[in-house]
Amino acid sequence: MSVDLESLYTDLHTHPELSFQETRTAGVIARHLADLGLEVEEGVGRTGVVTKIDNGPGPVVWLRADMDGLPVEEQTGLAYASTARGTDPAGNAVPVMHACGHDMHVTALIGALERLVATTSEWSGTVVAVFQPAEEYGAGSQAMIADGVLDRYPRPDIVLGQHVTPLPAGTIGVRPGTQMAASDGLTVVLHGRGGHGSRPHSTIDPVVMAAATVMRLQTVVSREVDPRDVAVVTVGSIHAGLKNNIIPAEAKLELSLRYPDDAARARVMSKVERIIRAEAEASGAEKTPTITTDHSLPPTINDPDATARLTAAFRRAFGEAGVVDPGMFTGSEDVSWFARESGAPLVFWFWGGVDPQRFADALAGGTIERDIPTNHSPFFAPVMQPTIDRGVENLVVAAREFLD
Repeated sequence: MSVDLESLYTDLHTHPELSFQETRTAGVIARHLADLGLEVEEGVGRTGVVTKIDNGPGPVVWLRADMDGLPVEEQTGLAYASTARGTDPAGNAVPVMHACGHDMHVTALIGALERLVATTSEWSGTVVAVFQPAEEYGAGSQAMIADGVLDRYPRPDIVLGQHVTPLPAGTIGVRPGTQMAASDGLTVVLHGRGGHGSRPHSTIDPVVMAAATVMRLQTVVSREVDPRDVAVVTVGSIHAGLKNNIIPAEAKLELSLRYPDDAARARVMSKVERIIRAEAEASGAEKTPTITTDHSLPPTINDPDATARLTAAFRRAFGEAGVVDPGMFTGSEDVSWFARESGAPLVFWFWGGVDPQRFADALAGGTIERDIPTNHSPFFAPVMQPTIDRGVENLVVAAREFLD
């Protein structure tokens, strides 16, 4: 009996789990893989799942899907919308949503494995399927590698992966070279001197220090990066104080930095650190700010030859108009660690999940940014079809292109 992929998708969407907490999700994946007659290893890199299809001599193709959700409260209004709650690493109770489409990624990979199992007479080689945890922390792939996934399974001749995105359903976006940016996540603690809100002159106010720092950081990209280059400096979180009449002793900022390569990273990072320290000094801080790197991700770089080969295969399968160059995305991914650590080429592409007519209307009206929710939005909701079927077909076409 074939897998009901729409039911699988709605189940996953309704029950998202945070990074490294994907135990239910892993169990659902494992059961479906076992039903396909595949051997399954769970608990790889804490919560990851791996399986393989041995089908004679030939190339080794790795297919990867991520599976964690985000601390976002869903507002899509879907009948299968998530109302799940979770606990974040700081111990806070948070809403959880598949706001990045990882539920779609898992569904597509399971569907592709079902198709590949059913057609083993048509191809030869080995397929390794990796269901990776904690992509949103930028830590899942390295956790699986540290757990020995590259040692226990045949090393890849190529690593393939895909991500659903706000393109029209039926469209593939792929390009050679840098497909997604490198990124760093920083936590910055600004140290002040606390005191009574009525006596600010006796304190060193970290709230004012934080406000000045946030505003000055906006000038890194607007005034210190060549307009022809790509860079992003985002302050995504700011926390300080507990009461209106208490000036706190410290403020915490959480930053997301993005760049296309290591040279740009060095430039942007030095400017960010300079501003943070200079604003603290300007505020009279008695202690240097604490800057901690929470994660650091390399750029996602598609191998030029493998990308050209796969792009041609996609165009043969889906037509010239259905395959576009989406430009470099300033989002980041950790899939490339599998390719980097194994020495294999990588091809990572995007596929559309927006109703084509809705996308066309928004494009014609100049309202794409307003009317088409992006990944990480509480309104992000790929249309179920043809997104699921195309996600499956993409992976099958890609895998078969590199298998014998």
